[in-house]
Amino acid sequence: MHSHSTRLALVLTLALTGPLAQARDLTVVGFGGATQEAFDKAWFKPFAAQSAKPVVQDSYGGGLAKQKAMVESGNPTWDLVQMDQNEMELACEQGLLEDLDHKQLKNAPEVNPEAFSECGVGAFVWSEVMTYDPKKFGADGPKSWADFWNVQKWPGKRGLRKQARMTLEIALMADGVAPADVYKLLATPAGQNRAFAKLDQIKPYIQWWETGAQPLEWLAAGNIAVSAAYNGRIAIANQQGNHFPLIWQQQLYSMDYWTIIKNTPNKTASYQLLDYILGAKAQSDFAHAIPYGIVNSKAIAAMDEKTASALPNAPANMKDALLLDTPFWVNYEEDLMNRFTRWVAQ
Repeated sequence: MHSHSTRLALVLTLALTGPLAQARDLTVVGFGGATQEAFDKAWFKPFAAQSAKPVVQDSYGGGLAKQKAMVESGNPTWDLVQMDQNEMELACEQGLLEDLDHKQLKNAPEVNPEAFSECGVGAFVWSEVMTYDPKKFGADGPKSWADFWNVQKWPGKRGLRKQARMTLEIALMADGVAPADVYKLLATPAGQNRAFAKLDQIKPYIQWWETGAQPLEWLAAGNIAVSAAYNGRIAIANQQGNHFPLIWQQQLYSMDYWTIIKNTPNKTASYQLLDYILGAKAQSDFAHAIPYGIVNSKAIAAMDEKTASALPNAPANMKDALLLDTPFWVNYEEDLMNRFTRWVAQ
């Protein structure tokens, strides 16, 4: 009897690593938090209801370790994955993602062509902007990154993200560098030194945040006075009764992408969900759930003015915006992050 049950267990194990293992539910993965809640409301729940297929969610903090392990083991447990542009480009080069096949997406013609990349399509446009505690400064708060550095006029702690990327750009703009010149300068030792020297000026005042929710919690609690923060997070905090201003001047903006894990058994279902996401109604629903920029041109054209004006890619908000330069960071991130980490620890 014993040997029979062992053999049965072995047969079952083999069956699970064979075709049966592929019969898992469609799994979408994001960065969690308020944005993923908006994905769920605008996209995942309605798609699951319409297609009568369950959508399982997971979340992660970025990085390529999990995708790499899945692809190398030949057993992907993720399907559609949110990635920032930087990591998508690297994962694409490393063969961890499917090449995006536009023919599988009937909504592709309505999507801004700039939103397509070899291995992904734009999920949304987000930006990092400045905000402050209106209880401390009223309407006369800081209006620029240069003002962010003025701790005499606007006293209090400053919130910045604990990473080189986007922080060094902010430092150079605070030092008077025009957005158009930031990356040319940051590619030089002199420009890098200038960014760190500028950060030195306010180092004792900086409180470093690591998740998008932190700066708004700290502002609400009165722990910091001024912060860099993601525009969508500020909007969500304001929906919850706060009045944090959005200072669009010299915003840093970028796009996050949807990618499909290489050799997923759920490729067809991944494309079906992705196509649903890119549809005009789904795009509009997302922008109403959280004010991040959308990629469907029809949905953008049809949007009411109030919703449109809160999006990072609204024309009025783009005047002196800085587009995050992904190729720059693919080349320089390791060196600058090493220096940044040493500098923070000093």
